[in-house]
Amino acid sequence: MIKIMKYGQVPNSEIFARDNIAANVEDKVTEIINEVKRDGDAALFRFCEKFDGAKLESLEVSPEEIDEAFAAVEPRFIEVLKRAAENIREFHKRQVRNSFIINECDGIVVGQKVMPIEKAGLYVPGGTAAYPSTVLMDSIPAKIAGCKEIVITTPPNKEGKVNPVILAAAKIAGVDRIFKLGGAQAIAALAYGTQSVPKVDKIVGPGNAFVAEAKKQVFGRVSIDMIAGPSEILVVADRTSNPAFVAADLLSQAEHDKMASAVLVTDSMELAEAVSREIESQLERLIRKDIARASIDNNGKIIVADDIRVAIDIANELAPEHLELCVDNPFDYLDSIKHAGSIFMGKNCPEALGDYLAGPNHTLPTSGTARFSSPLSVDDFVKKSQYTYYTRQALERVAEDVAYFAEKEGLTAHARSATVRFDPEEMEKKA
Repeated sequence: MIKIMKYGQVPNSEIFARDNIAANVEDKVTEIINEVKRDGDAALFRFCEKFDGAKLESLEVSPEEIDEAFAAVEPRFIEVLKRAAENIREFHKRQVRNSFIINECDGIVVGQKVMPIEKAGLYVPGGTAAYPSTVLMDSIPAKIAGCKEIVITTPPNKEGKVNPVILAAAKIAGVDRIFKLGGAQAIAALAYGTQSVPKVDKIVGPGNAFVAEAKKQVFGRVSIDMIAGPSEILVVADRTSNPAFVAADLLSQAEHDKMASAVLVTDSMELAEAVSREIESQLERLIRKDIARASIDNNGKIIVADDIRVAIDIANELAPEHLELCVDNPFDYLDSIKHAGSIFMGKNCPEALGDYLAGPNHTLPTSGTARFSSPLSVDDFVKKSQYTYYTRQALERVAEDVAYFAEKEGLTAHARSATVRFDPEEMEKKA
């Protein structure tokens, strides 16, 4: 049963179960990565048979398999996927950044080029559940950014097949290549490349502890989006909230993972007790009730605070992945929210809207990292180069200042590189 406590009975640092770290997997992941680096495709085939129980003939999903899967998915779901994709596109295309140029001073041009990364690798989980939503959320921003090649890895079933809804979402999103790979071995393949799998420039997407550790280990060779921890939701609800709605929203995250954290902060003990009863009632109806039960019993909490302003303070300290403001007039509080991955406004905005259909991204910072990082966006799939141009006359105006600055740092070669162009003796030298 979920724990109910008054604010102050537990330190804020312990409200979310962020110390529930999975058993150490570092050495196992290192071993897997080294084997993929050494043996390439041969290692991937071995790992697929070992971990997924599938003996593959080919690692890459064929166009025929994609078409077959697309035809197998019920038409209504295809339409929902397309509608979700369109909402995601509409939201993310407004994130596009433009290059700029400044040439306001005579003889000086400076600027910045915004360019897409060339190859993006997307990891899509396929363990206890399939997530076509992750395909859309991770690939559409990459497509908008202009990535030349978008590659997905996702684990197959024992028959060597990828879940049809994953392939359907990939087709709708315009993914270029799909590989039947899961776990740390998929991350290693994307980071180092094999005979079949192309080396990418950035890897994004959620996964289990092995995937997270692998992303951590390959960072530096490739870029990554983030090290994602277990799912978490913080619901701030006032005394007029419907307990059935609040309970349902908490359970929507609890069913993700036994390590997920679902927390309610409210100004009402009556609501707290009613939500607790609702959780117990609704748990019994869930397909994944065992997972949700473990999450609620071990990590779930209801905190009763003096008022909603205190609840907002708690939210800012916790910097949750998902924050629901189940209050009247939620926009009155929006400016007060300083740290949250994604904010859901009002009493008719369940977090599931963000997971699937609304348009904002659902790949979010966890474990308090919303204090300094952001949801996945088009920005994650671009890089920037800056450039500088000076005419001789423009350089002459500032050369002495550049040299003076360099000498203050003890870098005389830097200083001379600015002044040598105006030394009469040096100017006469020819190659």
